[in-house]
Amino acid sequence: MNESKNALSTLDPQAPLVLDVHELGRRPGSQRVLTLSVPAPAGLGTEVLGVLEGSTLELQVRLEAVVEGVLASGVVQAELVGECVRCLEPIERNTSVEFQELYAYPDSDVEDDEASRLEGDLLDLEGTVRDAVILSLPFQPLCRDDCPGLCVRCGARLADEPEHRHEAEIDPRWSALARFLADEGSTEVEAPNKKSPDPSSNDRRDEGAGSSGDRT
Repeated sequence: MNESKNALSTLDPQAPLVLDVHELGRRPGSQRVLTLSVPAPAGLGTEVLGVLEGSTLELQVRLEAVVEGVLASGVVQAELVGECVRCLEPIERNTSVEFQELYAYPDSDVEDDEASRLEGDLLDLEGTVRDAVILSLPFQPLCRDDCPGLCVRCGARLADEPEHRHEAEIDPRWSALARFLADEGSTEVEAPNKKSPDPSSNDRRDEGAGSSGDRT
């Protein structure tokens, strides 16, 4: 009977994350606990962080029969690989993610958008595990919380060079003014070398001219 029911399923019973729940029957409260070590499927992550396809997933799974179907819950552990979005350094870290999903019986009244469906006596954990892992990932993964990133001018990793500095650059829009000010500075430096007229000498000349007039 079990084989005939699964013959109608589109799921591959040999797939690593496809589980047979025949032993639970339809007895609410009956349970089964599984420990699995399976290869990770493709697409288990984002462009910058995720689980490598084929790497090992460790799962602790509890299957429990309920009125509407089978409730699958548990924890998946895996190694994440990616790169820091600030400094582009490689990231490798372990993650542990909880998941829970109701797999409704084919004839259950549960709405389609509320639960996955059993196919015969088979359920597929792949989609549930994928959703749980991806939703747990940071949107912008960092090698460390205070990563300073890269120098915007030369690309140096600032975490490796805490004292990294560049001389301040002048905004190109102000370069003409900078040249003008530099020229003005040069002129002011040269100005003291030129002798300025002595006002007192003019006064003496005026007095001399007055005296000559009186004698005349």
